[in-house]
Amino acid sequence: MTHTADLPQISVVFIFVNEALSVILRSVHSVVNRTPSRLLKEVILVDDNSDSVELKTSLDQYVNRRYPGLVKIVRNSRREGLIRARLQGWKAATAPVVGFFDAHVEFGTGWAEPALTRIQEDRRRIVLPAIDNIKYDTFEVQQYASAAHGYNWGLWCMYIIPPQDWLDRGDEAAPIRTPAMIGCSFVVDREYFGDIGLLDPGMEVYGGENIELGMRVWQCGGSMEVLPCSRVAHIERSKKPYNNDIDYYAKRNALRAAEVWMDSFKSHVYMAWNIPMTNPGVDFGDVSERLALRQRLKCRSFQWYLENVYPEMRTYNDTLTYGEVRNSKASGYCLDQGAEDDDHAILYPCHGMSSQLVRYSAEGLLQLGPLGSTAFLPDSKCLVDDGRSRVPALKTCEDVARPAQRLWDFTQSGPIVSRDTGRCLEVEMSKDANFGLRLVVQRCSGQKWTIRSWLKRGRH
Repeated sequence: MTHTADLPQISVVFIFVNEALSVILRSVHSVVNRTPSRLLKEVILVDDNSDSVELKTSLDQYVNRRYPGLVKIVRNSRREGLIRARLQGWKAATAPVVGFFDAHVEFGTGWAEPALTRIQEDRRRIVLPAIDNIKYDTFEVQQYASAAHGYNWGLWCMYIIPPQDWLDRGDEAAPIRTPAMIGCSFVVDREYFGDIGLLDPGMEVYGGENIELGMRVWQCGGSMEVLPCSRVAHIERSKKPYNNDIDYYAKRNALRAAEVWMDSFKSHVYMAWNIPMTNPGVDFGDVSERLALRQRLKCRSFQWYLENVYPEMRTYNDTLTYGEVRNSKASGYCLDQGAEDDDHAILYPCHGMSSQLVRYSAEGLLQLGPLGSTAFLPDSKCLVDDGRSRVPALKTCEDVARPAQRLWDFTQSGPIVSRDTGRCLEVEMSKDANFGLRLVVQRCSGQKWTIRSWLKRGRH
């Protein structure tokens, strides 16, 4: 990649809370040493209300002595979380381009020029340096294979295989189109970032904001890419500062993103978290300003995004109902996928996690377990009555010998009946079974089943 002589300058923002001083300074030294001085306008350290005394006076004294005028420190008076701490960094930045990074990274030689070139070519482009690993015990940098950044329907990020057109091109240095970002590093035009709404300040701590930004940028006329020739290595922290209740915040943020950007597909996020769309038990706050932002930016639909940016996502629009399924004889117990390698459904005390997510489709499939959100992941299995065994099996839906064996009729507060055999899914008492309860398929005796959330009514 060739670079012009008039590349824009960058402000590099690091967010930290209770980070080791040596690790923060390692990150600062790295970016100063491996970024041309003409391009590095400033380094901004945002302290999200750390408790460590060392990160107050010692840090101030060191950077003022070593990097006078180059390194600024912004201190939050209360802990805001990663999302809002980054917004403080953006406010303090003065360069035309801003890079946001965790404070436990190491920059590769020549990381900045490719990223700044791509943004200079198109200011509506968010660039993600390729992420490598720093081994926590030796600090050796381990290069990762090139990957795009995707996510599942719970809006948890993950690495995914690059798009086929990138693979076909055969140029490992070429930018990789990516639906979203892992989140530990990204580079963006400062003004454009403000124009499209920054990060959602109504989100808490972290989790989901990286996915929401990807959806928003693409739907609103921008783009996002991983740049293999711009590399930043990242060390995985053994103890994370925001760990308390992070699952709750990730769920809350995911629902917030879904309500604004995902149209009817928001149901998939509720399904993935196995919570009802009505009264989900999660207060995700007021999203009216974010909805107004979407309208003001004249953004595309989530359907467009799936078709053009993330076609690898599986969709579940045929779902009639989902959630925990309970039997009238054992109301405290739920259908559960059981051990992944056992291939038999079980009854287990209800806990609301994804192993107890049951989906009933318009076709008549009863599928148990987490959503297989993308083509890269196995999908949830089908409940099967093979007509011989009294124990219902769980099988990959495509592998069922006869499709009729995987079809069921299900009515709320009614029986679950195999369309193939006419037998019912029922519960029997057994001393040999876990909790004294066994799932069986047998002649119907009038047992009733309930499921928590109905999306739409169909043949059932």
